[in-house]
Amino acid sequence: MIAPAETSPAEATEASVAQFAKIRGFLAGDTAATLEHSELEDYIHTEGFELLRLLLQDHFDLRAVNEERLAEVVDAGGVPRGAVEEGHERPLRTIVGSIVVDRFAYRRRGEENLYPADAVLNLPDEVHSHGLRELAAIESTRGSFEDARDAIQRTTGVGIGKRQVEELTRRAAVDFEAFYEAASRDPTDDGDVLVLSVDGKGIVMRPDALRPATAQAAAKATSKLNTRLSKGEKRNRKRIAEVGAVYDATPVGRAASDIIGRKNGADKVEAPKAKNKWLTASVVDDASASEVISAVFEEAERRDPAHTRTWVVLVDGAKHQIDCIEAEAADRGIEIRIVVDFVHALEYLWSSAWSFFGEGDPAAEEWVAEKAIAVLEGKASTVAASIRRKATCLGLDARTRQNADTCADYLLAKAPHLDYPTTLAQGWPIATGVIEGAVRHLVKDRMDVTGARWGLEGAEAVLKLRALRSNGDFESYFKFHLTRERQRVHEARYADAVIPTAA
Repeated sequence: MIAPAETSPAEATEASVAQFAKIRGFLAGDTAATLEHSELEDYIHTEGFELLRLLLQDHFDLRAVNEERLAEVVDAGGVPRGAVEEGHERPLRTIVGSIVVDRFAYRRRGEENLYPADAVLNLPDEVHSHGLRELAAIESTRGSFEDARDAIQRTTGVGIGKRQVEELTRRAAVDFEAFYEAASRDPTDDGDVLVLSVDGKGIVMRPDALRPATAQAAAKATSKLNTRLSKGEKRNRKRIAEVGAVYDATPVGRAASDIIGRKNGADKVEAPKAKNKWLTASVVDDASASEVISAVFEEAERRDPAHTRTWVVLVDGAKHQIDCIEAEAADRGIEIRIVVDFVHALEYLWSSAWSFFGEGDPAAEEWVAEKAIAVLEGKASTVAASIRRKATCLGLDARTRQNADTCADYLLAKAPHLDYPTTLAQGWPIATGVIEGAVRHLVKDRMDVTGARWGLEGAEAVLKLRALRSNGDFESYFKFHLTRERQRVHEARYADAVIPTAA
């Protein structure tokens, strides 16, 4: 090891000291005394960022001068680097502007250079700093990539392209699964029910981001120049983003009259409230539904590893969804209670009502309320039979009775998961409002912007980052992400995954 030449802090900070003196002199001068406050703000904003940039540059210059030359550096394959060259510079764009990092290069013919100083600093592979990556991740979850680009410019004074913003956002999200796999929870069994729920919503994608069959249909549609897309073609432009939720809820016993009745004020029994809500989402995998379901079960098991709590799974009634949930539970040896969202059942009842009543007929509301209470009392099969019987007695033709038959089919098919008497008596939730709200928040509010077409990786990254922020985990996640970056980008390049430093 060769000792570096020593440079004093005063010598290393000459540029930033000069910039500070410039600002101070200007503000004390006659010109500044004639300016309005907005003009002074502009001056301080511009020259202040330059001062911050120079402070950072001066510090990196000081570290470069004082970097200790190592006798040898060995890579992960056991190949030593004995030749050392100074003066190897690399650019770095930071939240305060562009700087240059100067460091030693450890070389060997035919092998890539190694830069231990980069590893100590945990510098990224790309030109943009981790600070810019974090800022891009935050701003991209709030608005479009163009809006994020503009927000970064306003906040930092640093200009960055839309594509670079999207790339930084993708890089920021790569450790989402690993973060939650490493997460720990304090298992509790305080009587709260453990609720799981999943749902999905379509996102308009670019043609190259669609699944193969959908991409062919989309390509055919877009080839018809100057022709508006049909509804079917619009559907073929989307992929489903699957969203999953896990939360705790203190049971609240209720009766059917608490759901449909006219109770108000002190007599009204409120539904169980969601606590400790956790969200996840994905649009990437062809089997994203099962992947999200698996992630939801993983989070639930972190909360209840011994499976001592009551697990309730709220669904909208989709058969494939229920099949995936039941298969996942069976694989893990977990007893679950699947409950179909009552609001969906109510929507089917309302749809069937228009087979029997004219639009606006107040009798329809009374009829729906009567049938809804019967369903809540566990009589879904009886209600289905009565609906069919009414349609037959009225002599309705096939078209008129279609909604009635569809409702009856739904009630019969979902009857095993419409055990509302038990669900209400146990105090469990019966509505999927939490997951529907999560879908609106994670997907619709950000991804369903008019005119937006998403690339697959960009959409996935934004979904993951929005979930992290919604869960309140973003700050912890980013620290975890930087640790993983150090391992991937730097430690993995050296012998025994140890970054070489002076003894």
